[in-house]
Amino acid sequence: MGGHTVKMDNLHGLFKSSGFSSVETFIASGNVVFDTKSVDAMVLEKRIEKQLREALGYEVAVFIRTSMELAGIAKYELFPQPAVDKASALNIAFLKDKLDEQSKQKLMGLRTDIDDFHVHEREVYWLCLKKKSESTFSNALLEKTIGRKSTMRGVNTIKKMTVKYASKQ
Repeated sequence: MGGHTVKMDNLHGLFKSSGFSSVETFIASGNVVFDTKSVDAMVLEKRIEKQLREALGYEVAVFIRTSMELAGIAKYELFPQPAVDKASALNIAFLKDKLDEQSKQKLMGLRTDIDDFHVHEREVYWLCLKKKSESTFSNALLEKTIGRKSTMRGVNTIKKMTVKYASKQ
């Protein structure tokens, strides 16, 4: 959570005490799955951010996706499969809203022979063709380049979540 460590059982408890049902954390990465009657994701994100700030004492950016949105993200094929197979990583950065054209152009200016990017909906897909240690790209550089917060997850994590929570669709 932005350089801070929060134990998943603590995060789980914070969501439960906030009135969410069927709360589960998924691996130790800040992923929280829950049920809510709220249909406005932006309002819900702000509510959770406020509650986390009050409970933890620092700002936490929250990015909400429904199980259906997550399934679409996991299935989205943007790079040729041979490139994906040879790559060391395919990561997905989650944003609160879609990038404007100027931000997309700035991001595409970061392409190298190691790093390739694709923007779709509210996500940035990063294909790292060599070892991540050889890349100069990071979530911090992404945020600086596009001027907004993001959180990044590996595509395998997204696929595992999609399989586990498919029944919530």
